[in-house]
Amino acid sequence: MALYRRIPGAIAVITLTNPPVNALSCTVREAIYETVKRATADQEVKAIVLCGANGKFCGGADIKEFSREMRGPPLVPMIDMIEESEKPVVAVIEGVAFGGGLELALGCHYRIAHSGAQVGLTEVTLGLLPAAGGTQRLPRLIGVPAALDIITTGRHVSAQEAVRLGIVDKVTDSSAMEEAIEFAKTVAGEPMGPRRLSLWTAACPEDLDSLLEGALVRIRQRSRGALAPVACVQAVRAAASLPFAQGMKKEQELMAYLFTSGQARAMQYCFFTQRAAARWTTPSGASWENTKARPVRQAAVIGLGTMGRGIAVSLSRAGIPVIAVETEQKRLKAGRKAVNSMLTRESQKRGPAEAHLGSISFTLDLRKLRDTDLVIEAVFEDMALKKQIFSKLSSVCRPDALLCTNTSGLNIDEIASAASRPELVVGTHFFAPAHVMKLLEVVCGPRTSPVAVATAMQLAKRLEKIGVVVGNCSGFVGNRMMRPYTEQAYYLLEEGARPEEVDLVLEEFGFAMGIFRVMDLSGLDVGWRSRKELGLTGPKLPPGTEARSRGGKRYSPLPDILCESGRLGQKTGRGWYLYEKERVATPDPWLQSFLEDYRSRFGIQSRRVGQDEILERCLYSLINEGFRILQEGIAASPEDIDVIYVSGYGWPRHRGGPMFYAWMVGLPKVLDKLEHYHRTHPDIPNLAPSSMLRKLVARGSPPVHQWRALIQQHSSQL
Repeated sequence: MALYRRIPGAIAVITLTNPPVNALSCTVREAIYETVKRATADQEVKAIVLCGANGKFCGGADIKEFSREMRGPPLVPMIDMIEESEKPVVAVIEGVAFGGGLELALGCHYRIAHSGAQVGLTEVTLGLLPAAGGTQRLPRLIGVPAALDIITTGRHVSAQEAVRLGIVDKVTDSSAMEEAIEFAKTVAGEPMGPRRLSLWTAACPEDLDSLLEGALVRIRQRSRGALAPVACVQAVRAAASLPFAQGMKKEQELMAYLFTSGQARAMQYCFFTQRAAARWTTPSGASWENTKARPVRQAAVIGLGTMGRGIAVSLSRAGIPVIAVETEQKRLKAGRKAVNSMLTRESQKRGPAEAHLGSISFTLDLRKLRDTDLVIEAVFEDMALKKQIFSKLSSVCRPDALLCTNTSGLNIDEIASAASRPELVVGTHFFAPAHVMKLLEVVCGPRTSPVAVATAMQLAKRLEKIGVVVGNCSGFVGNRMMRPYTEQAYYLLEEGARPEEVDLVLEEFGFAMGIFRVMDLSGLDVGWRSRKELGLTGPKLPPGTEARSRGGKRYSPLPDILCESGRLGQKTGRGWYLYEKERVATPDPWLQSFLEDYRSRFGIQSRRVGQDEILERCLYSLINEGFRILQEGIAASPEDIDVIYVSGYGWPRHRGGPMFYAWMVGLPKVLDKLEHYHRTHPDIPNLAPSSMLRKLVARGSPPVHQWRALIQQHSSQL
């Protein structure tokens, strides 16, 4: 709704009221329309102030309405009505003005913002474009280059940048409402024609065509097949070259095209699933609603390698005091230097107003952790070492301290067995770099208490990360699904493909980097170390084991051979690719020769591998493992798997996540292709379709949100 009141000074105040962010629902739009009409007709009113309740102007459209038939007054004519008012309309921007909220403010004649406010046209992140005049008014207000950046990225703009660009007229540290009321009094009675953005002409550089073409090239490279950013450029071009009415017509045409696209549906699915991940539950009945997290006033990080440093910085950035622990002076000194350097850059980036960083102290003494509320162990992946640390922590820390392990796939139950209070042990799988990546897998075993889960999830929120609760198994959810994906990539090389061919297909699908470029960046020795630990290669491998078979299943020794020859990726200048200049991946003639010799050695007939086969074998094997994870109860829902892959593994948002993508492609097609490839390669068990996939197909391939009912019939590991 929108509340109307008239205050002294002949000012009408209209307050949007729709918690939590005053979204522009049908009811709110109707109320705005009626109250603005009332204010413009009231002869006693000389100016209008438009604001939002609870310190927030407007978060934009009500996204839930996108899936229903639109009711109520459309946003475009309502904003046009505001702009056409002969009485000045002043928007009070507090908190946020995102999407339709900023478009509403652009229809007002003046905009006053609080210094802590943020604005932005965020529709592109939902697979759409600003379709209530945003693509037409913003370029007219601030010029084409600046508008193009804001509209195509959907980024949040601070009040300080907004006033510098000209999006808002004034920024205040005090009450924006009081400032706007006083300002409205000073402009009452002035002609509003010069303040109507629809009558302005967009400021364009002389090389407009060059600017827009360059933007398209960069956007296509960055967005990897996403439609919305490209449509945004086309809409801004219309603002620069057409009268307002024609530009609006183009905006509406582009919006209609995007609105019915599968990409918009996928990105809106991502929006809702990301928020749903925080609403965790366990089979015991514990949930985010009935379990209280313990407060974390001080935390500790054990191990100052790459992951430990990033975790320490993340905690400090959240204002949590940190004790960082290492085992020897040399490592402690190096860790201290790296962390302090990262914090300095963080402070410079945030500025003094935002840099509320928690203190970090460094020590070699575990006894300093006796008063910490939470400890995160971040040493390298060695089970014996981790168990030794957790045994020591049990004797050092408070009885109620939460003990977390940043393992990427080791058994949480076994680590917890070394602690005196295993119910307070939980996995916190951060992703590198830990101070940048948004995902946090919260791994619980059968003995992990609901309080431990709640505290870890609350910590994720405090660190501005997306926490997802998963069960305990080798690799958890994300890394477990990656194994068949990478294995298929190796097998495709054995059969005749080249690394650059595989990567090109995956990058055209939407990944920022193909799998072989990713492995070169991470270091091939990471996977090599894991395979040696599992006894798949190295000294633990029984003598006489066939080179291309493990336990009767197909195995590719290709990455092992590369590691043994010193090709570890970017760090050594060569891996799957050659790196000679600035870490740019170039195809390596040596590797092509090596692959030919390898095939000859093992009697493999090389063949041409098509793009469809590359994509299907890599993606469908990953998706198939996702179905197995659901069947085993390691993940609570397909939505959780999709959040993990979009947030932590670079799955393109406009594809929705692997499980959503499978449904969009068609579950019968996925099943059919897996059956085909498994018949062709019977020695690759992970190509055999999971029973969960078969059941869903047998039930008519229901939408993703209906899968949970079938999943709940199976046992849960949460």
